[in-house]
Amino acid sequence: MVFVEIVFVGLPIDRDEVEEALEAAFELDGEVTGAGSGMGRCHLDLEVAESLDAAVALERLQRVLSELGVAGCATTNVSE
Repeated sequence: MVFVEIVFVGLPIDRDEVEEALEAAFELDGEVTGAGSGMGRCHLDLEVAESLDAAVALERLQRVLSELGVAGCATTNVSE
């Protein structure tokens, strides 16, 4: 299982929009399991199924963030 914490600083859109896009992109092999905000930051926790290669999952994540125009304000912390 791969866990990804995505931390946003200065997110220009609503966090829920990002969450919905990630849920759609990872519908069959992952899910957003947590979220939070405060102190000018917000985060989403993404849990990716073992059946999906970690590199593929991270590429998919980056594609979603880029399509939403929020990749520049996101930092990812990955743990397996």
